[in-house]
Amino acid sequence: MTDARPDDHDLLDPDETPFSDFLGFELLLEEQDRELLGRVRAFMTREVEPIINDHWTRASFPHEILPGMAELGIAGLTYDGPGCPGRGALVNGLVAMEMSRVDPSIGTFMGVHGGLAMGSIMLCGSDEQRERWLPPMARMELIGAFGLTEPDVGSAISQGLATSARRDGDAWILNGAKKWIGNATFADLVVIWARDEDDGQVKGFVVEQGTEGMVCTKQEDKIALRVVQNAEIALTDVRVPDENRLQRSESFRSTADVLRVTRMDVAWQAAGCARGAFEHALRYTKQREQFGRPIASFQMVQDLLVKMLANVTASTAMNARASQLQDAGRLRDEHASLCKAHSTVRMRETVGWAREVLGGNGILLEHHVGRFVADAEAIYSYEGTREINTLIVGRAITGESAFV
Repeated sequence: MTDARPDDHDLLDPDETPFSDFLGFELLLEEQDRELLGRVRAFMTREVEPIINDHWTRASFPHEILPGMAELGIAGLTYDGPGCPGRGALVNGLVAMEMSRVDPSIGTFMGVHGGLAMGSIMLCGSDEQRERWLPPMARMELIGAFGLTEPDVGSAISQGLATSARRDGDAWILNGAKKWIGNATFADLVVIWARDEDDGQVKGFVVEQGTEGMVCTKQEDKIALRVVQNAEIALTDVRVPDENRLQRSESFRSTADVLRVTRMDVAWQAAGCARGAFEHALRYTKQREQFGRPIASFQMVQDLLVKMLANVTASTAMNARASQLQDAGRLRDEHASLCKAHSTVRMRETVGWAREVLGGNGILLEHHVGRFVADAEAIYSYEGTREINTLIVGRAITGESAFV
């Protein structure tokens, strides 16, 4: 971090920026990027927070916010492809944290659309495919989804992917099933990863919603990220033109290249989830009185608040450094995995303490913390469990692979 300028304290006015940015990480950004972050913060606070509990309860998605999100210009924020903002990984990470600090489901929605789906096309698509799809996706005229996980395989997907692709003239025939595919119930484009029957390699295909043979069924009864519209996808003789095969995806390594980048998104989402829970808990302690004084004045409460703030700050610091490495083209798999594993563990700890501070009120949606507690459980698992990410880091530091 550069030396503080004389006006840094003005930039960190608590009326303008979250009080949970205790060490001023936003000051790492250029002025135009801080302005963008402020617009995202205002949008999430004014347009999303007042309605999100109702949508969470009904497990519905607030489609009415999409035009406003499109105006923010944050879809595909990291990428510098056709029509994309090209603002970089650090800006993207802080925006992802900002969104998840108000609602992790909306942060996840954007992570799937702007990270996984647009990232697949940016990193694995041809120049023509980038020109065809990225600009309307950046404008959010087309919404994307990412179909990798399957009903019978999650962590072992690199070896156990069962969805097949068979070449048939100038097209491909896809058969198989996918599960936990965010945005898929309403996405215009779904990136499907399938194994080529001829060479056994995993390839990516952009399947347009409505294509005959692809059926997306909403998954019901989730207890976490209820606003995210996850789907099970059935693929039965789905015919996809070769022009929709991602031309630079020739093996599972292509998928890993996408996941390395988006795993950082999840680390930032986890920090945002923890940050949101902490902020609501802190506000509550200043308003809630017991024994004739606010509970914020109790030593045990202050102890929990400081531990929460330390977790949020440590995760933000780790993620910020990794995002700087990403911007410099030096991010490795183990870097993203360490950030994801650390941030999600600290998130789970933090939301638990926030719920503890609120006592019985912690399970009521009106105080928001309960939503963060529930949503944390999904963020903890997707894009690589703690165990898998630990093994990736362990292999990097020991030179020994402990994978089965």
